[in-house]
Amino acid sequence: MTRTVDARTDQFVDEVAILDPLTATYAGIPGYDGKLPDYSPDGFAAREELHRRALADVTALTAGDEREQTAQDAFLERVGLMVERADARVDRSEFSVISSAIHQVRGAFDLMPTETPEDWEAIGDRLAAVPAALDGYRTTLHEEAAAGRVSSQRQYVEVASQVRGWTGQEGRAGDFFERTVEKAPDRLRGRLAQAAEAASTSYAEFGRFVETDLLPRGRDTDGVGREPYALASRYFLGSAVDLEEAYRWGWEELKRIEDEMAATAERITPGGSMADAVRALDADPARDLGSREAFEVWMQERSDAILADFNGVHFDIAEPIRTLRCKVAPVNDGGAWYTPPSEDFSRPGTMWFSFTDDHKIYSTWRETTTVFHEGVPGHHLQCAQVVHRADLLNRWQRLLCWVSGHGEGWALYSERLMDELGYLDDPGDRLGFLDMQGFRAARVIVDIGVHLGLTIPEGNPFGWRPGEVWDADRVLEFMRAHSRMDDGSLRFEVNRYLGWPGQAPSYKLGERIWLDARADAQARHGASFDLKAFHTAALDLGSLGLDPLKAALGRL
Repeated sequence: MTRTVDARTDQFVDEVAILDPLTATYAGIPGYDGKLPDYSPDGFAAREELHRRALADVTALTAGDEREQTAQDAFLERVGLMVERADARVDRSEFSVISSAIHQVRGAFDLMPTETPEDWEAIGDRLAAVPAALDGYRTTLHEEAAAGRVSSQRQYVEVASQVRGWTGQEGRAGDFFERTVEKAPDRLRGRLAQAAEAASTSYAEFGRFVETDLLPRGRDTDGVGREPYALASRYFLGSAVDLEEAYRWGWEELKRIEDEMAATAERITPGGSMADAVRALDADPARDLGSREAFEVWMQERSDAILADFNGVHFDIAEPIRTLRCKVAPVNDGGAWYTPPSEDFSRPGTMWFSFTDDHKIYSTWRETTTVFHEGVPGHHLQCAQVVHRADLLNRWQRLLCWVSGHGEGWALYSERLMDELGYLDDPGDRLGFLDMQGFRAARVIVDIGVHLGLTIPEGNPFGWRPGEVWDADRVLEFMRAHSRMDDGSLRFEVNRYLGWPGQAPSYKLGERIWLDARADAQARHGASFDLKAFHTAALDLGSLGLDPLKAALGRL
């Protein structure tokens, strides 16, 4: 059978790698690690034209079977939204504490191998390319700002601060670029040190450009408005949801979770408050690992044990997927994330934790559930399984397709699965799980609320500021009231929501789809329902928007 859809989308992968070497690095496609994309207006235009051409080509094709039809539907949905974003100039102008070209460039160095002299040569080449790449990006941002397409002033202030941290101008982490080349071979160290210094200098100059040129032009409001938010929400979910319904559901879901939290806190400090339970857990020396280094060892041991427990029991885990690397990130921005394995699995899937400068307690009760989310059975099983299944999925599906509602929804569903399987029976770990569940529900509320300029409901279940309109200060106040996260990490999270509209709700809204689909499959199959078979078949679909995911899961 001639698979024309697979052939054209596989060609698209090669075309993307040429124009966007960073995407090649993140996807683990070899041969591009020494290069950077062209971030000038011409570079953005070339990538946008590539997307338009591929979209037209794949639209005109006929799928050979149901599997290829699913792949075609996924491609048209994803790349179609990329074209819509290009039309709205989102990729050129969006600039936040988590989404910009300077974040992509810096983060790529975390993934580059350092085993051979050739690896170090590639690092040196990429470092040497940084000044030109940032010059092009500066031109693009300046052009967008001149046309009135800007981010909020808050994002420019915070990113400038991040850059000062990366370049060693402030904070405790030191100069990231200097540290990147510390272990280079002696014969290459001089050249790499010069390239690192030039990259650091160009980043520092870029940070000053952000403050002096972009900041004065930035919006003084954080919310983006309904039309931009609706596009962002569709991009992250792969579905056009009723935003007001999702907002109302967020309040109900948060109340349900916090009622469970109160019952769990009672098990920790009978007769005490939630704050009493948190203080008791934080004061328990058995739950505080004491350092970043010890935390890294703990999450590696925890992940290795879960992989061993799960294989052949709850999931069938192929041999290449049985390696998960756990690392504390080399920057102090905050957050946790996962990067998939390379195409040939020479680079394993990796779970990352980043701690802010003021982080003091390296607690297990807070983070056990996040290890399940980022690792097993969360993103690692999901993403690494997709990379592995070359027999079922085309190259674009395996390496480049990502839908946040699908991926983050699965990872949040995975946390709940671990609770159902008894891995969160410890009341402290379970409180941490519920705290993060509530945190994600609160994000649905604040993200939709602030970007759409909604009113806080008069009858909200917490009696909190009824009738007032959301703004950044209310978002931070609300998240503090409904999270036990340290303040530095929480501020980063809030700045992320304010600058990356639509992404934060994708976790809980995606989880809702996964739970509904499982319940539907259980009802259809009755006593013959096999949870392991459901998970295997679901993950073998690859990443999909929530609308095609619902349809596909309904056939399982």
